Amino acid sequence: MTIADRPIFRGDTAMSASVSRHPAATLSARDIAALAWRNLAYVRVARSEDVGFFCPEAPLLAPGAEVFVLCAADGTPLLVTDSRESAIANAENEELETVGVH
Repeated sequence: MTIADRPIFRGDTAMSASVSRHPAATLSARDIAALAWRNLAYVRVARSEDVGFFCPEAPLLAPGAEVFVLCAADGTPLLVTDSRESAIANAENEELETVGVH
């Protein structure tokens, strides 16, 4: 058994992993959604004055503030809040797993 064939444990559930010899590909938020990872979300940082461009139903916010947007894997904004912690807590309440998108 190679290291790539060893099970990975998350809580009390064993998962397996494999290593591909192909170069790593960069996945966009839309690519992740296409893989049917519907329980994934990410948090993006935005300026309050820009919220209306990607979330037109949001109320007008005072300009100049940093806000945190919880987005579904396909990029759909789910929540706008003033702290990363609040966005992550909301994701947990909705049983979404937050992931980093670079």
